[in-house]
Amino acid sequence: MHMRKVRGILSRSNGMNLYRGCTHGCIYCDARSTCYQMDHPFEDVEVKENAVELLEEALRRKRHRCMIGTGSMSDPYIPLERQLCHMRRCLELIERYGFGAAFQTKSPDFLRDLELIDQINRATKCVVQMTITTYDDQLCKILEPCVAPTSARLEALHACRDRGIPTVVWLTPLLPFVNDTPDNLRRILRGCRDAGVRGILSFGMGLTLREGNREYYYQKLDEHFPGLKEKYQKTYDNAYELPSLHAEALYRIFQEDCRRYDICTDQQQIFAYLHAFEDKQAGTQLSLF
Repeated sequence: MHMRKVRGILSRSNGMNLYRGCTHGCIYCDARSTCYQMDHPFEDVEVKENAVELLEEALRRKRHRCMIGTGSMSDPYIPLERQLCHMRRCLELIERYGFGAAFQTKSPDFLRDLELIDQINRATKCVVQMTITTYDDQLCKILEPCVAPTSARLEALHACRDRGIPTVVWLTPLLPFVNDTPDNLRRILRGCRDAGVRGILSFGMGLTLREGNREYYYQKLDEHFPGLKEKYQKTYDNAYELPSLHAEALYRIFQEDCRRYDICTDQQQIFAYLHAFEDKQAGTQLSLF
């Protein structure tokens, strides 16, 4: 890792990233793409050393409370967080100043901050968003080698359910010829149902590849699935969007099962929920069915 001071931490939409780069090792990670102009090796995580101070300054200046989001580009619970505790300090500020929070992660490490997350959620709202791509833990170790397996993520979502903390799952990506099967999809959806997940975001049954992450992905296919890279190249050439050959059938399963389980799949509704600030003490609360 290396440290860097930054000028600001919150975007116009009140999102932030405490780190730049990642050590989860997910073979499909879009954040490796060269379009993001990262000037350091991806695994050499850049720590925004003054992020906590900048966040407090920004929260003090705000005239109206809102939701603070994080995790869109860099998981706030990468292993470095265990020693640095930047996310925890940010959550403490969010709780102290009465703001809401929504964060995206692949790690159950957020359970270390569960009491704090619960406090925020009791006063306003704190939404835990978990990425899940495959139900099989052994396959998960190949696709996402340096992060907790799916079973541990689902257990973490159960802990949220038991405390009434709302959760949303990002079901992305489904890798063609790897995990784009009806069985994998159905098992993930049943797991989400059992964990009380309120919404699932899917952006198509497939994945995207562009310069930077394509080369890394193909390198990992050669390593773990010999011959599959050539199948990708023959099927998709250099396309950005790589839909599963079974995309339509998978999407039908997704919609039908989520309707049966009462899980919201409407992207607009879910994002509106993630961004809507709630003051529970004042009786302002937005439900997500």
